[in-house]
Amino acid sequence: MIQLNYRDSRPIYEQIKDGLRKLVMTGAIKTDEKLPSVRELATQMSINPNTIQKAYQELERLGYIYT
Repeated sequence: MIQLNYRDSRPIYEQIKDGLRKLVMTGAIKTDEKLPSVRELATQMSINPNTIQKAYQELERLGYIYT
């Protein structure tokens, strides 16, 4: 799904945002498909839920996802 690079200079939330945006653009995530919950994705990726929340908020602001 999304690959994180901890040596990347970009913040983790931006890497998640870019990864999800790429999945949406390539059609890997279909229109109206439900995304994993913040907690679920945070648990899968072993990162703080606030990081996922920030990525989701940015994607919603940019119009890639909606709540």
